[in-house]
Amino acid sequence: MAARSGAVLTCFASKLMFLALSCVALAGYAISTPTNDIRPLVIWHGLGDTYASRGIIQFESEVKKLHPGIFVHSVYINRDVEEDKRATFYGNVNAQIDLVAEQLASIPELGRGFDAIGFSQGGQFLRGYVERYNDPPVYNLITFGSQHMGISDIPPCRSFDFLCEVARRAAKAGAYTEWAQEHLVQAQYFRDPNQLGLYMTLNSFLADINNELMLPAARNVTYANNLASLENLILVLFAQDKTVIPKESAWFGSEAPLEELDASSTQPDDQHPLGKPQLTAARTIVPMKLQPLYVEDYIGLRSLDERGTITLQTCPGEHMHLTGCWEDLVRKWVGQSF
Repeated sequence: MAARSGAVLTCFASKLMFLALSCVALAGYAISTPTNDIRPLVIWHGLGDTYASRGIIQFESEVKKLHPGIFVHSVYINRDVEEDKRATFYGNVNAQIDLVAEQLASIPELGRGFDAIGFSQGGQFLRGYVERYNDPPVYNLITFGSQHMGISDIPPCRSFDFLCEVARRAAKAGAYTEWAQEHLVQAQYFRDPNQLGLYMTLNSFLADINNELMLPAARNVTYANNLASLENLILVLFAQDKTVIPKESAWFGSEAPLEELDASSTQPDDQHPLGKPQLTAARTIVPMKLQPLYVEDYIGLRSLDERGTITLQTCPGEHMHLTGCWEDLVRKWVGQSF
């Protein structure tokens, strides 16, 4: 009888313990739910940086202070940091975006979507992800000093940066060659305003995601639909930017083609099958709202703007000098609830 009573008490105690643990688990779930309800953040670093550099790690830490409990993922092309850095100079951008799309789709925390921040060239690469994949979807996209309308010159390198210097020389020697368009990252968003025909025909990345194609029928409607699905697009320009040429590319601005002095001087020849550029006239900037891709809404940019969901922001310093600039933007556009 005593043994049976002991067994009953043990069973009763076990049930109480189960109930207690269940209550703790439920309480824990209730506490963690608000944290899990925060939209995660994806970061794509820029040229010459890595997914795990000191600056990126520090930025992630600061974001987590602003938004406790947020999940942050830093995009990588290669887990090896030296190879990841190399991939910012050398590689096929289209293949890199394909790889990143698989990477993001494999992370459970990102399954419901995320906000995204692109630093420098990482900004147009994230835009490429939105236009081509967007699964899981991006809600708010912030780009800092990105080259959305490309660059008309290859930026100079830091002193003793051999990796950068070799890539720069190769790109300047022939940005639109097949080899450059396959292997040199910067060449794949090089947009010469005086050779737009070559750019639209031979550029392997930027011309495609901008839908700047020779044949209007070749434009991808999905790109416009996907970009227009963003809740907000925040474009940040650095006022003293001397790295991105022109700096207005961060706001979808570009250099206008040089003015033709006379018709005969621009006729095609063997060296310039699409016409010779003029190098004597002054340059002007074509702003976003005068770009054909905006006017005709090639990529959904005009749709976003007419909804009031494009924000143009200026940071006062040089390229990627974020001090005193990023915090308000990240506080406002990152870390919202689903």
